[in-house]
Amino acid sequence: MLEIPEAYVISEQLRKEIVGAKVVSVTANTSPHKLTWYYENPDSYESRLVGHVVTDVKPLNGQVQIELENMRIALSDGVNIRVFSSGDKLPTKHQLLITFDHGKTVIFSVQMYGGIMAFESGENQNPYYLVAMQKPSPLTEAFDLNYFKSMVNHESRNPTLKAFLATEQRFPGIGNGVLQDILFNAGMHPKRKLNNLSEQDIENLYLSIKNTLDEMVERGGRDTEKDIYGESGRYLTKLSKNTHNQPCHRCGEPIRKESYMGGSIYYCVNCQKL
Repeated sequence: MLEIPEAYVISEQLRKEIVGAKVVSVTANTSPHKLTWYYENPDSYESRLVGHVVTDVKPLNGQVQIELENMRIALSDGVNIRVFSSGDKLPTKHQLLITFDHGKTVIFSVQMYGGIMAFESGENQNPYYLVAMQKPSPLTEAFDLNYFKSMVNHESRNPTLKAFLATEQRFPGIGNGVLQDILFNAGMHPKRKLNNLSEQDIENLYLSIKNTLDEMVERGGRDTEKDIYGESGRYLTKLSKNTHNQPCHRCGEPIRKESYMGGSIYYCVNCQKL
């Protein structure tokens, strides 16, 4: 799933592969998927995109945006992105395929759910896209301690830390994946209540968000996710499906898994006290 580390890594990889290339063909929705969200009719994507040159690729928190002159392609959440060279065997199932004049083909596919939106600049009013555009990324200077404290102080419902970090688009691009290691590194349980944090706890959580995401990006994404070449990231997750029942690297206690808020949480009962 696209979260902040993967959006940054994939954007950088795509930038090197397709910036300056012209779109020569587009195939959309050949494998219909009811939980793929397009911008308007995907049948229009060919006329919208063919002939346009890619000018940049940018991460928008947990989304990837491909910029083509006056057009944009925004990719969210569960979109898998792969690049193929001329002569490579291409997958037969996909939700969008774009071929460029330098021989590269980019294929976008959705397994669970995801948005693939091609639109003119300024045209897309999707609320998830807009909030990803507007809110500062934790990897930027704008996401400073004062900003984070303002988000904490704005809360009146006292959510758990998982709910605070990963729901309602408070921090777009922080999802159920990256929050596991963020909370482990901060020594905090996912079910801990926000109003239970001291001033020092708030600062520690803020630093864990910045430092954990920085390390994930620096190492090419998480080992639970793949880049545009199908390679797993080099960041070894501390809490994930890869470490369930394995000993905690701090204390040796087996990592536990529990269903919570429509997904799974992983934690160490010794290192993350509730």
